[in-house]
Amino acid sequence: MMSSVYQKLAQARVELRKKNLKKSGKNKHTGFEYFELGDFLPEINNIFNEIGLCSVISFTSELATLTIYNVENDEKIVFTSPMAPAEVRGCQPIQNLGAVQTYQRRYLYLSALEIVESDQLDPDVGNPENQKPKQVNQVNTPAKNVANQKVKPPKEEVWQKFLTRTNSITSIEELDEHWNSSDAFLSKSYPDLREAAYAAYVSKYSALEAIKGE
Repeated sequence: MMSSVYQKLAQARVELRKKNLKKSGKNKHTGFEYFELGDFLPEINNIFNEIGLCSVISFTSELATLTIYNVENDEKIVFTSPMAPAEVRGCQPIQNLGAVQTYQRRYLYLSALEIVESDQLDPDVGNPENQKPKQVNQVNTPAKNVANQKVKPPKEEVWQKFLTRTNSITSIEELDEHWNSSDAFLSKSYPDLREAAYAAYVSKYSALEAIKGE
């Protein structure tokens, strides 16, 4: 029986997890390690070849797109990420373009194959004090209390703003400052976004490091 593209992608994720991938990238400022594109892409290509998948990446001025095809039929899965310009001082436009595309390729594969970048936990996990629900006093003026409560922005809106800002940063120092402020906010208000945001951060860091090394 022919497997669907979704079944094959699920199988590829499991097979990739068995490879025990090693991180070769290292942030010189914070000391954390991260995956370079070359740490996992050869393994992905081998797995895709074995189970009958083919991946194609394309770019427009608005979107980076990873399309994964089932080579046995016309099925496909599409992953996208919004593009943003990178203007690193002292670099030629073609270098900036290459950095953005490398960053996007890395991020798209991390997302599609569900490669976990960070081993850090949400700081609130396991802390009973932080897990206690906050009691809102609504005895006397419930309408006023409800009106004064801030409505959280939608998760998709927060993610897009974070990614756009990350893509626009042109220096490692600025990127680290951006992550330090974002980490606390995401961990507290949007913990389910933190892992993806961390992956985007280290991917951008890797791209900026590559530009500096050229």
